[in-house]
Amino acid sequence: MVYTIVVHMRAKPGADNIAKLHAKLNEASAIYSKDKETISWFVMQSVHDPQDFTVVERYENEGSQKYHLGNPYWKTFDPFVVPLLEKPMDLRRFEELVPKEGEEALLKQ
Repeated sequence: MVYTIVVHMRAKPGADNIAKLHAKLNEASAIYSKDKETISWFVMQSVHDPQDFTVVERYENEGSQKYHLGNPYWKTFDPFVVPLLEKPMDLRRFEELVPKEGEEALLKQ
């Protein structure tokens, strides 16, 4: 089952903070996307507020995180990113939905 982490980040005000976070997230995506058992590592910026960023990390399974956390780059990420943030990262963990037997019946009326 695909294991997904969604991280919301809000940069501190200021073009420099936003630009630095933007650059670091693009760098991180290029690096982490190559990790073993990583399906994808997407970074996004809000179309409504340039301070708001989201990262969507998709792994083959929950255990796949060990490759991500074992990547030497991981130790450089938080020290660079955290000082640029207005508030702590909002990190949420999910398993992607797969069809369950009999659920089609729930949609019939």
